[in-house]
Amino acid sequence: MSSRVAILGTGGWGTALASLLAAEGRPAVLWGRTPALVQEMAECRENRPYLPGVRLPDELQLEVDLAVAVAPAEVVVLAVPAQAMRSMVARLAPLLSGQPLLVSCAKGLERESHRRMSQVIAETLPRQSYRGLVVLSGPNHAEEVGRRIPTATVVASADPDAAREAQELFMTPCFRVYTNADVTGVELGGALKNIIALATGISDGLGFGDNTKAALMTRGMAEIARLGIALGANPLTFAGLAGMGDLIATCTSRHSRNRWAGEEIGRGKSVEEVLAGSRMVVEGIWTTVAAVQLAESCGVELPIARVVKGVLFEGKDPRRAVAELMERDPRAEESSFR
Repeated sequence: MSSRVAILGTGGWGTALASLLAAEGRPAVLWGRTPALVQEMAECRENRPYLPGVRLPDELQLEVDLAVAVAPAEVVVLAVPAQAMRSMVARLAPLLSGQPLLVSCAKGLERESHRRMSQVIAETLPRQSYRGLVVLSGPNHAEEVGRRIPTATVVASADPDAAREAQELFMTPCFRVYTNADVTGVELGGALKNIIALATGISDGLGFGDNTKAALMTRGMAEIARLGIALGANPLTFAGLAGMGDLIATCTSRHSRNRWAGEEIGRGKSVEEVLAGSRMVVEGIWTTVAAVQLAESCGVELPIARVVKGVLFEGKDPRRAVAELMERDPRAEESSFR
């Protein structure tokens, strides 16, 4: 495939995807909003702050002018933080031409509106300005994708042709891509697993063990699926790469920012201290607020997300939060998805 691709966002994930595409001969340009960083990347062929140790292919173009980056693009990849998606797309709107395919890579819910990223994009961009919208999600740490470690992912779209186009674009010998028609489930899996990763990190920070982590992950997946089903998602999606696969990777990996942030909080740091100490965006913190409020509006119970919100924003002691979960009324496991 020779489609010209513009990747927007010079964080670790945008850089990894741009490097992946360029290395496979896809004409790719990586846009960043910080001129100094883009200049440094162009000169040293490495994103030292966000993806150190991964050499950028010589074929990859770097650009700071958004109009120059997207004007010739047939595919535009949105690799920006979830809370910045709406403003990014609004900025992009007058610059699009030729109806490019849009690929959203952000994993989160918008804090104020509780919207998924595909909903944010659809609300902000006129439908006639793009030919299709795809979301990409899965157990995909940028640090490993950038180093060509074998990885699998999912591209989801209501338009089968758009999903297949994205599949063909991103498929490489080290990056296997599956299609899925369940946009709602794929996006919710990617967004909500960050909340559970915060919970498992808090557990690690408190010094708890593998039993606790396994319980949080398993019951966390029940919460994710419960809300997803209430919003129309396919239950099987949560057993796949964008569900359980992403949950496992994010809750257990040393690369996971959300798990790391939870661990720091479990050790006694405040949210403000954690955010100040992280160069990377910790998507799960703001998604926690949005998810709890969204679940309440749907009448869905999210006990783990609720206590995580309490720890993050309401001054709840992490050990007291664990006790609250352990002391909930008894119930049958098979009823947990209802």
